[in-house]
Amino acid sequence: MQRWLLLLGVVGLVSTVPTSFDEITPRDGESCGYDSCTEAEPGVLNVHLVAHTHDDVGWLKTLDQYYYGSRNTIQSACVECILNSVVKELWLDPKRKFIYVETAFFWKWWVAQPAFVKSQVHTLVRQGRLQFVGGAWSMNDEAASHYQSTVDQFTWGLQKLNDTFGECGRPRVGWQIDPFGHSREFAANLASMGYDGLFLGRIDYQDKALRLKERTMEMLWRGSDDLGKSSDIFTGVLYNTYAPPTGFCFDVFCEDEPIIDDVSSPMYNADAKVATFLEVAANMSKAYRTNNILVTMGEDFFYQDASLWFNNLDKLIKYTNLKAAKENLKVKLFYSTPTCYLKAVKDANPTLPIKQDDFFPYASSSTAYWTGYYTSRPTTKWMEREAHNYLQTFKLLQSLTSLPESNMVSLNELKSAVGVMQHHDAITGTEKQHVTHDYERIVARAVDDAYIIGNQAFNKLLMPEASLVYERCEFNQSQCSVTERSQTFVVTVFNNQVMPKASAKIDLPVTGVGYSVYDETGINIPCEIQKLSSEYFSMPTRQSNATHNLCFFAKNLPGLGYKNFYVKKGMKKKRKSARDSDSKTVTSDDEGSRDIVLENDYITLSINKDSGWMNYTSRTDGTTLSFLAVPGYYIGCVGNNRVAANRSSGAYVFRPNMTSTPVLHTFHDFPVTNVVQSVLQEVHIHYDDSVSVTVSLKDDTVYFSTILSIELGTEYILRFQTNLKSDGAFYTDSNGRQMLKRIRNTRPQWNLTLAEPISGNYYPVVQEMYIEDEDLRVVVNVDRARGGASLEDGWLEIMQHRRLKHDDAFGVGEALNETVGGKGLYSIDTVMLQVVSKTKENLINTAEKSLKFFSEPQLFVAEAPFSLDKFKTMTNVYSFLKTDLPKGVHLLTLEPWNNKILIRFENYLDKELSPDYVSVDLTKVFNTIEIRSIKETTLAANIWFEDYKQWEWNTDEEFSESFNKEYGNESVNRAKEGKKYDDDGLIIKLRAKEIRTFVAEYGVKN
Repeated sequence: MQRWLLLLGVVGLVSTVPTSFDEITPRDGESCGYDSCTEAEPGVLNVHLVAHTHDDVGWLKTLDQYYYGSRNTIQSACVECILNSVVKELWLDPKRKFIYVETAFFWKWWVAQPAFVKSQVHTLVRQGRLQFVGGAWSMNDEAASHYQSTVDQFTWGLQKLNDTFGECGRPRVGWQIDPFGHSREFAANLASMGYDGLFLGRIDYQDKALRLKERTMEMLWRGSDDLGKSSDIFTGVLYNTYAPPTGFCFDVFCEDEPIIDDVSSPMYNADAKVATFLEVAANMSKAYRTNNILVTMGEDFFYQDASLWFNNLDKLIKYTNLKAAKENLKVKLFYSTPTCYLKAVKDANPTLPIKQDDFFPYASSSTAYWTGYYTSRPTTKWMEREAHNYLQTFKLLQSLTSLPESNMVSLNELKSAVGVMQHHDAITGTEKQHVTHDYERIVARAVDDAYIIGNQAFNKLLMPEASLVYERCEFNQSQCSVTERSQTFVVTVFNNQVMPKASAKIDLPVTGVGYSVYDETGINIPCEIQKLSSEYFSMPTRQSNATHNLCFFAKNLPGLGYKNFYVKKGMKKKRKSARDSDSKTVTSDDEGSRDIVLENDYITLSINKDSGWMNYTSRTDGTTLSFLAVPGYYIGCVGNNRVAANRSSGAYVFRPNMTSTPVLHTFHDFPVTNVVQSVLQEVHIHYDDSVSVTVSLKDDTVYFSTILSIELGTEYILRFQTNLKSDGAFYTDSNGRQMLKRIRNTRPQWNLTLAEPISGNYYPVVQEMYIEDEDLRVVVNVDRARGGASLEDGWLEIMQHRRLKHDDAFGVGEALNETVGGKGLYSIDTVMLQVVSKTKENLINTAEKSLKFFSEPQLFVAEAPFSLDKFKTMTNVYSFLKTDLPKGVHLLTLEPWNNKILIRFENYLDKELSPDYVSVDLTKVFNTIEIRSIKETTLAANIWFEDYKQWEWNTDEEFSESFNKEYGNESVNRAKEGKKYDDDGLIIKLRAKEIRTFVAEYGVKN
């Protein structure tokens, strides 16, 4: 009983309305988890039949259409029917088992069930007959998703399962059977969440062929060199991706013959079916190292009539085992789950190979590299990142300003929306167009509803009598009703990072000119009025009267805090605009210097008007770099997809109609530019009707902002060409966190045959990529997930937008051709370029700037029905931080947690930059709350840290030695240390790349 009291404590940890003790506690004769598993028999082949369904949280149909079974002319799929049918069939026979994955769908079903059905499900879970695997809100993509969003959506999904089912509802394994490639950071995260194993469906066809041959389909995946052994997780690749063996599909959609065991029937086939299955099992067993194989019995949206499956599986188990016993075949079939299969493999104690890289890029054939989805639907990817940052901000504000509990309804809605967006057919852009619109509807509504938190929080802080109404704006397309209509308004610039920010460029859409901006003390500060580029007025999605942008810099923003600015529109003398004397238009016919020079206190950037080459010079340490930064495009292949040579470029696949690099635009081709050298230091380059680029300076970085509305059939990139000797190597992030070395035309674990040298060298970039030599590093940061490559030494390119003529035949059934009003959808994006001499201090600052760029300060605007004098009396600058935190420390999470708070701190630096522990005194962090006690959990906050024990495996380290020689990662032996330190009360320690999660008791300060 003591054990279950402990588990009830875990439920209390996460639950807002804890499930009763009787419902979650196994009764006499009941067992769940590993205790519920059928024991594998030594000396025989144990065949684990796993009944499952794969239910996309939106793909060809919307989430609701899938759930209710609507619009079956698109795809016959009904999740509600699946869950109803499965529960009914499981209840009929205690030997049957089933797994479920997507908590978003399960929860939607669960809350609608009557009490007797919930009681049945509780029983099934307590007895291990219904098991949850994965357990996140959705089965997330691993290329375009950010690690913070992954952690959030796992926390949210697991919280629901823990609330409802306690320990018996805890998933023990990850189940990533459909994402199109797999990331190393995700493996590290799953290990930190306390998962014992991970199962994958899709890996590169060449990789899989070799693994099948060498029996390396199962491995120990080291998720992080910095974290070492604590990031290890057993990883298995499924034999059939996640489909049933050929001939053994028993769903209503399948055409395979059922098992007919009536010997009097002329259709009797039980013996033949058994014989065929035994051949299948024997072939599968050759690819694995133990006497266990996992056979997936399910597919997309299968089990709407679960009786078809279970009746046939019952027969398959019965007659195969009878034949095995009669003929001493040493084979045993039984219902199982991935959890039980993992236990059987662990009990067999195999020696596993080690993996230290990742599973990108994924190719399903020689001409099908699934690297297009890294960029597909860039505006949706932007919307996801914007929603992610709103979610972090609103969680912080709800906690730090002690807002009403009623806000949690809106906050949870936003958690759910961002969780849905992590799905591998959402953030990827690999869904039908009408589903894209539904995702955007879900996210937009959730952000709008959660805006109440920002309104309440800022009004609570500004002054007692303030009553500002903050309204959401669409700054990415220069649209904001408040700034357009108001004579006076307040701009609250909120920095949700704990690191202070030296400056942030603020762009506000306005009507006309004649604006003044005042800082937090009421002092008039420099600003710039710029006429909007013509592209803005052509955007069909834009509904705005703004004709200009009001630009200024918000300087010295506090960490985890805000500054207010007062803006007034007046009738006084017009301020100088971007077309006045502080700016100039430059053409190729201009006399004099052939260079345009931009400069500030940190850097000088000169641009040659003939060649387009740019010369960067640091004014602090003399670092220089010459580079060309220009847009270009590939033409996507168009074919019938019937053979490899005719594969089209599509939502998933990037396949240009060339094998060499594309012709780029150049600065000289389109020389008409506008140069702004007053408040701003920037140059506007209008290439043609589809592309314009603004190059600007801010502190010691260079920004490239692009407006794109591209022609059908093109795939646009921005390439940086330098003379850096990068020797075939470049680095891309893994989900925005650790950096992985890539070597052009190479894979670490097999000899690559590459028919597509462009797309086959593309990798996902969520936050950062770079090249370097011995002295210099050139870093490109992106404002949303992208694809990136280095196709020649010294080059970096980022794909920005894709608009294609044909589907690539991987299921979507329509071309990736986003239009509005008959025109190609506009995408507006920004990349940041950092040029860094590789001193330790510079690299630390670079890591910090990359993190800041991911989450730029957010703008909240409200009409100001009061004077500037009144504004001066408000609390116009404030930080929730009591003291600055040490370098490398990032507050990843702060959110309400059942009358407590959930808090995550991370050290974002690697071992090279942070060889020692970094300490954080939690008593000295926050101004408005006082941390009184903490208890550590695993990463996703559903297991107390002290209760989790990581599994250990026998490993073959031969591969690791060759891998480390080529890729320079820390060796397996050197990285086997676990966590070997003790916290000092409320002073916690963080090693390199570590995230620690705590549930904290706290009090509110007066």
